[in-house]
Amino acid sequence: MATAFADQLRSLTDDALGALIQLRPDLVVPVPSDVSALAVRAQSRGSVARCLDALDEFTLAVLDAARLSRAAETALTSVAAIVELAGDTADPVDLRVAIDRLRARFLLHGPEDALQIVGAVDEVTSPYPAGLGRPADYLDPQAAALCADRAKLRRAVLAAPPGARAVLDRLAAGPPVGALSSGGTVAEPVRWLIDQHILVPVSEAGRAPRADGELVELPREVGLLLRRDSGPLGRLRPLPPAPDGPVREPKSVDSAGAGQAMEAVRYVETLLEALSAEPAAVLKTGGLGVRDLKRLARAANLDEPSAGLLIEAAYAAGLLGEADAAGNGRGVTASRASGLVDEIFLPTGGYDLWRALSIAQRWEALANSWLAMTRQPGLIGQRDDRDRPINPLAPDAERAGAPQARREALAALATLAPGAAPRADEVLELLAWQAPRRARGREAAHRDALAGAATLGVTGLGALTSYGRLVQSDEPPTDSDPLGAGPGGARAPGASNAVRTLDALLPAPVDHVLVQADLSVVVPGPPEPELAAELDVVAEPESAGGASVYRVTSGSVRRALDVGYTAGDLHGLFRRRSRTPVPQALTYLIDDSARKHGGLRAGSAGSYLRSDDEALIAEVLADRRLGPLALRRLAPTVLCSPVQIARLLGALRDAGFAPVAEDAAGSAVLARPRVRRAVSRTPVSSRLGDQAGPPLLAGPRLAGVVEQIRRGDVATRAARRAPVTVRAANGQQVPGLTSVQAHTQAMAVLQQAVRDKARVWVGYVDSHGATLSRLVRPVSLSAGYLRAEDERTETLHTFALHRITAAVVEE
Repeated sequence: MATAFADQLRSLTDDALGALIQLRPDLVVPVPSDVSALAVRAQSRGSVARCLDALDEFTLAVLDAARLSRAAETALTSVAAIVELAGDTADPVDLRVAIDRLRARFLLHGPEDALQIVGAVDEVTSPYPAGLGRPADYLDPQAAALCADRAKLRRAVLAAPPGARAVLDRLAAGPPVGALSSGGTVAEPVRWLIDQHILVPVSEAGRAPRADGELVELPREVGLLLRRDSGPLGRLRPLPPAPDGPVREPKSVDSAGAGQAMEAVRYVETLLEALSAEPAAVLKTGGLGVRDLKRLARAANLDEPSAGLLIEAAYAAGLLGEADAAGNGRGVTASRASGLVDEIFLPTGGYDLWRALSIAQRWEALANSWLAMTRQPGLIGQRDDRDRPINPLAPDAERAGAPQARREALAALATLAPGAAPRADEVLELLAWQAPRRARGREAAHRDALAGAATLGVTGLGALTSYGRLVQSDEPPTDSDPLGAGPGGARAPGASNAVRTLDALLPAPVDHVLVQADLSVVVPGPPEPELAAELDVVAEPESAGGASVYRVTSGSVRRALDVGYTAGDLHGLFRRRSRTPVPQALTYLIDDSARKHGGLRAGSAGSYLRSDDEALIAEVLADRRLGPLALRRLAPTVLCSPVQIARLLGALRDAGFAPVAEDAAGSAVLARPRVRRAVSRTPVSSRLGDQAGPPLLAGPRLAGVVEQIRRGDVATRAARRAPVTVRAANGQQVPGLTSVQAHTQAMAVLQQAVRDKARVWVGYVDSHGATLSRLVRPVSLSAGYLRAEDERTETLHTFALHRITAAVVEE
């Protein structure tokens, strides 16, 4: 049987063999040595199961029809038998197309009137094709006798009491097996059916005994009788279900998706800035605590599931990581290995680089990492097996099949017309038709994928966006910058198609603001990275979106002065950036804050406080709000405190004063606050390879694989036809020649073959004493060894001359 299968593969043209490899790419991972090895692999359980996983509901139903229509004597079926079994439930043309699909994958092989099913199909599929039981003559002789008389069988089924008929209808719909008893008692309807030999008690082979008794099985003939109205295979659907959801205008879909993508990027920034200002502790069991998730969700004005999803995506993109409590980037593995448990979540160094990119490039980094991460954010908030809540970034949310589920969900949306916005249930139904074996049990993962796509802006208004269609198929940029961005996040020529498409949908970044009389600052679009960095220092954010609003306050001006801006710098900044006249109130606010700034000087004592203004020192000393600082006067212009300088500065600023720190020489220390960062991490999308399976071959690579298999097959078949002289010389004396003469003759043949570069059959004895023959092309003959190339395996072999028994030039 295996030989016949290999012969059928061998008879294929190169184009047909290449088509088989494209349909089943796992067959050439690694490339088989010859066609026989390819045939063995094509009939293996693993390869057949992978092939079946990719087939749709209708094709699998036709395969069940082929299994049901096999002749008992020959185990063969035919195209006509399959079409006849399907009856009126499907168009014969659709059935033949599905049969051709199965034959192209060599799940069915042979001529049309004698089709054979690959044996592994029965091993990796249900033992009950189309939900029908085994034949009655296989189960029980009395049941077989009943089923042999169709009229008698029909009368027995019609005579069944209502309870028994309900049992029959349920088993006829599939699967055809059920429990014989419940709680040790056989139900009366089941007992009646057994007594009439309509149901047959069976054992559950290969499994542990059931506590509630054995099983009953409905014979195939009875199931077919009960399905007389719906057909032996039930309702067949040659075409995928068509969702009846609304169809949106593609431009509206892209606009809504682009807006959501921009919001997702902004939300991630807000979440990570909140973590930078107040890091969250890493739980001892791993992950982010519930309280911290609630705090971050409030900071970003998000619901907790969306916040959890974006935190997971940011972690997968390498923007978030773990550090020890001192803020030193260590990484969770190193920290736990050293026995350290007080870890915190902080943005990584990659977060600062990510912020310098354009919005589209930042979104792409998040979307690609979301697609590749082996996490299922939809599990956050649910309970695990031990009734404990599943937290963000916790190990319990790890699911290896999550990336594949996301690809399947987006691929299902991509098969629909542009703008189609199906409901989640309709998408699940479509997935269940496209790949029933793969979709079974993965409904929650597919729902989570659809929810994540909506939150990240991969979909808009429920439909797949134009850039969302590109995000899976884009190749990474080939420029030296792997993110496709130049300095400052400028769009580089190497940006992906998805980035270019999304960039065209987003508003252009702006480099100016509109300062209002009430000291509000309106940014009429997404700010450029340089402008965004300036606004983070000199103003407080009030609202975000397509046009964000900031407000200049005394606190924000003081913050700018603290990091080194002067009053002149701030005046120049607003004059340069504002398209509206700078309000006089803003000028007064800057000048007044700068005049007060640095009036007090703080140093270490614990800490000290000094000022040239004695009245100001007296005011500070008399302020009751500063009582916890335990200030005391050292001189009319100097106070000291036991607390550290950072706490002293913070308390004074909270009380409305504007101190600055100074060094040992008395110079003011003006610098940006130290930003704490975790160690940089590699994004998931660049760390993981393609998880969708073996790569699809095409063009010259596919032709090369086919040629390699053909060449190996020719060499293998030729090796099986070694000359009689070589086979006879293996371990035996050649007739008419002494062993010395035979060896001398072999050396002469090998020397001539080296000169002529001819191929030679070599008989030799290996290190285990086994006699073998090999077809090789001699390369050199010296120092007691023959070096020759085996063209079948493309390897160089070395043979000891004293082990060679014969050599014959290939004819």
